[in-house]
Amino acid sequence: QVQLVESGGGLVQAGGSLRLSCAASGRGISTWVMGWFRQAPGKDRELVAGISWTVVNTYYTDSVKGRFTISRDNAKNTVALQMNSLKSEDTAVYYCAAGRRGVRDRYDYWGQGTQVTVSS
Repeated sequence: QVQLVESGGGLVQAGGSLRLSCAASGRGISTWVMGWFRQAPGKDRELVAGISWTVVNTYYTDSVKGRFTISRDNAKNTVALQMNSLKSEDTAVYYCAAGRRGVRDRYDYWGQGTQVTVSS
């Protein structure tokens, strides 16, 4: 059983920064692919960033490249998403996810989500 718990969401002004964290637990979780998804009202959930367990492979959706950074600490079983230069269009519920395939493939477990609101 894999459990994922996000923290760090909140309200920030455009141009500001937030850091999301995800605490993961479960057998072998440090070898799983980890990712961050987001879902804005009326929109589909989208993969924002993903990272392999070796940290060699990462993925970012085009709209966040150069602004967001995903990282993980396998010793602590945590994954983070540093979000800089936030825009109003980044407003969404952000979800931590874990999977056993590639960083752009299907994810199997999800956290409960954390709200990020960027005011313009």
